[in-house]
Amino acid sequence: MSTLHDTEDASETDLAKHDEDDYVEIKEQIYTNKLASLKTQLQQLQEGTLQEYQKRMKKLDQQYKERLRNADLFLQLETEQVERNYIKEKKAAVKEFDDKKVELKENLIAELEEKKKMIENEKLTMELTGDSMEVKPIMTRKLRRRPNDPVPIPDKRRKPAPAQLNYLLTDDQIMEDLRTLNKLKSPKRPGHLDSTRHSLVSPSSPEHVPTTPMDNPSQRYEARIEEGKLYYDKRWYHKSQAIYLESKDNTKISCVISSVGTNEIWVRKTSDSTKMRIYLGQLQRGAFVIRRRSAA
Repeated sequence: MSTLHDTEDASETDLAKHDEDDYVEIKEQIYTNKLASLKTQLQQLQEGTLQEYQKRMKKLDQQYKERLRNADLFLQLETEQVERNYIKEKKAAVKEFDDKKVELKENLIAELEEKKKMIENEKLTMELTGDSMEVKPIMTRKLRRRPNDPVPIPDKRRKPAPAQLNYLLTDDQIMEDLRTLNKLKSPKRPGHLDSTRHSLVSPSSPEHVPTTPMDNPSQRYEARIEEGKLYYDKRWYHKSQAIYLESKDNTKISCVISSVGTNEIWVRKTSDSTKMRIYLGQLQRGAFVIRRRSAA
């Protein structure tokens, strides 16, 4: 009985051992198959024939081409925009250049015409008043240089500015006055002199101040210039001071003293900014009268 029991135990042990060997063998087979499959996929990947690799590469290629196409479209749009801006700026530059050229030409023509008009008016005024625009040189006494004296250095100071004339009459008024003076040269009508002098003031120019007003010998004013200031009628006047300028024809002009010279002053009219030169002799004779006024 015991022998039979031992035989059964030995059979069960052998069977279990056999099952375990089969499991190990199956496991090794599965491992071998997976390893072989991985090796095969690796070989296909290296050769570029792996299906999964080809599928993903196709997707990447599509993305790459789409991105290049978008970049080309963006480049084309930007290029067109730059070209449009270039053409627009070029046209604007050409137009501005043409406008500036025309404006420069017109300004130069106007400036030359103005200079021409000033020269013609200056000539007519000189003929009208008998004045000369020539600036007389100041006579200076030169001493002989001693043998040991240094060589004198030439004076390099700035040359004085040319005399400036400002006209309050129009061309037609000047021509009319000139014709009137030419008539006065004839001795036929000497009694007409006083009335003709009064006609020199044109009615079309309410603020006209004659260039050489009539002298009044009955009244004299004290006028002198010291240290860049004008002393007139017991009052001091300086540059940029607001004044009233009255002439013999009772014309009252609002002015500002623009500069004080050595023998004359320049005043600027507040109405049109034209300048006039008033000599001390004219102030002393009463040809012009200066009154103070408020700067407001």
